[in-house]
Amino acid sequence: MKYQPVIGLEVHVQLLTDTKIFCGCSTKFGAEPNSQTCPVCLGLPGALPVLNKKVVEFAIKAGLSTNCSITPRSIFARKNYFYPDLPKGYQISQFEDPICQRGWLDIKVEGEEPKRIGITRIHMEEDAGKLVHGESSLNDGSGVDLNRACTPLLEVVSEPDLRSSDEAVVYLKQLHQIVTWLGICDGNMEEGSFRCDANVSVMPVGSDTLGTRAEIKNVNSFKFVKQAIEYEIQRQIDLVEDGGTVVQETRLFDPNSGKTRSMRSKEEAHDYRYFPDPDLVPLVISDEWVERSRRELPELPEQRQQRFIDELGLTPYDAEVLTASRALADYFEAGVAAHGNAKAVGNWIMGEITRALNDSGTSVEACPITPGQLAELLKLIDNGTISGKIAKTVFDEMWKSGKTPQSIVEEQGLVQVSDSSAIESIIDEIMAANAGQVEEYRGGKEKVFGFFVGQVMKASKGKANPSVVNELLLSKLKG
Repeated sequence: MKYQPVIGLEVHVQLLTDTKIFCGCSTKFGAEPNSQTCPVCLGLPGALPVLNKKVVEFAIKAGLSTNCSITPRSIFARKNYFYPDLPKGYQISQFEDPICQRGWLDIKVEGEEPKRIGITRIHMEEDAGKLVHGESSLNDGSGVDLNRACTPLLEVVSEPDLRSSDEAVVYLKQLHQIVTWLGICDGNMEEGSFRCDANVSVMPVGSDTLGTRAEIKNVNSFKFVKQAIEYEIQRQIDLVEDGGTVVQETRLFDPNSGKTRSMRSKEEAHDYRYFPDPDLVPLVISDEWVERSRRELPELPEQRQQRFIDELGLTPYDAEVLTASRALADYFEAGVAAHGNAKAVGNWIMGEITRALNDSGTSVEACPITPGQLAELLKLIDNGTISGKIAKTVFDEMWKSGKTPQSIVEEQGLVQVSDSSAIESIIDEIMAANAGQVEEYRGGKEKVFGFFVGQVMKASKGKANPSVVNELLLSKLKG
């Protein structure tokens, strides 16, 4: 390529607090428009903001988990701009002294060497409201829903260290995993709880001078982030190649067309006329508070992956899959504690459990099969009571009925047949009915063996012990 993309991400993380950042209104999603408001979040004259301590605690945890330094004394600022869904005419944010600074995340794109992505800052701020178009009772016009106004956000600003859409998506997924793992954000991208602004520019390969950037605003899925960045890179390259100039602007991504389009010219910091908010005192965070927060941090995803590899003997791939969420990792560990074989438990979670969760749209927290019940099922396989194939039938019934695996096996008569004489009689009948295939096998066509195994299992309704079947079949087919 003649051009090198340069990408930085600004990620808005909506915090999982019960109330807003500067007032006591609920943050619950989906309520009637303007039903979760008060004089503070409506920006009424004389209303004073009061900082929600839980927001600060969540910000500190996010900073520590992304290798940031926690600022001992941070301040809130007013970011001044006009927009119909911003009732005060300014947004309370942080500018010169954000709560978290100078962090990083290590990412790994498949087939490439690990790379460190710098995090410039993480700051606290309030969200704006929401414009609602075409849903008003007044001539299908536009309305303003201020339920979201004053909802607590963290803005995580990366350094412009990303060089491809793949790197951007890996970084974004890793950040998403961390904030959901910590329990400070629900990560729901469709509801806007985790959304991204992507700053994209291109420069000639080998150059140290950054190109003019365009900001793609409020992209709310990993797929769309990748598409938007790739389109914007190519748009800017085509523009430069044709002798044009990239304009610094804010753009929107249209998922239907796969293109970005201009929204407005991009503001600089001085355009917002930042100044310290006179209604909020500086926030002082003691070393003791930081250390207490550090002690309260859970084992983070990368740490847990490494422990699963070192202590349980999992492959790096399996460890990564089983730590996709904290709830999944907890489920896996509980299953291992009840059964003992980490590989067997992991395989069933990555296979049948994941399939059933996806098919039913169920979260692992609401899984109808407990880790203990999964362990019971695996023990029935281990002791030869049922075969692996029958176990899948039992699993499906457990999922639907909530019954224990033992009771299902007993009720449906699914106990595995290991009696050699019973299996031998089935084999004799099948060989007699398929004399041609017997001769083919004895003539050297050993692939026919699979045919006989299938016929025996079918005749036994899947109950025959596979190892006994294989042993007897080999003996009899060889004559």
